[in-house]
Amino acid sequence: MRVSGGMFRDMTIHDFDMARFIMGEEPVAVFAQGSNLVDPAIGAAGDIDTAFVVLKYASGAMATIVNSRRSAYGYDQRLELHGSQGLLCVGNILENQVQHFGQKGGTRALPEHFFLQRYQAAYAAEWEHFVAVLRGDVQPECGGEEGERALYLADKALESLHSQREISL
Repeated sequence: MRVSGGMFRDMTIHDFDMARFIMGEEPVAVFAQGSNLVDPAIGAAGDIDTAFVVLKYASGAMATIVNSRRSAYGYDQRLELHGSQGLLCVGNILENQVQHFGQKGGTRALPEHFFLQRYQAAYAAEWEHFVAVLRGDVQPECGGEEGERALYLADKALESLHSQREISL
């Protein structure tokens, strides 16, 4: 944990990158809260295991990000986009698609257990794209700026966490 970069640089950084892509604009402010509720060793290493982040945009839109380093039932990662035309939900990838409903309720499979399972196909596609770029067959779909901007947001979220105030960007 001490060398992970902390929750915002290790985990939330991917959510910052996704929020930038989905929102189509840069945030103008960030506010972060966090605590250590799950694993005392994470707190002893100086990090948090649970976080809540609000990104504010010039358009008035907001994005909220909730992270936890532990989920007892599998790798839980969902997205909800609320807008004037309705709600878009992207759910978890489950171990299987079997669902059972009866008089006493229903059951379904749990989310995949670990991120390597969940993103196996995505990692393969990224690798194929990377090799195609190296061969000169295609241009990169993204450059270093995306990663740099996500890291900037992670650093500002950490600043907000420590100062307990909203940070203008």
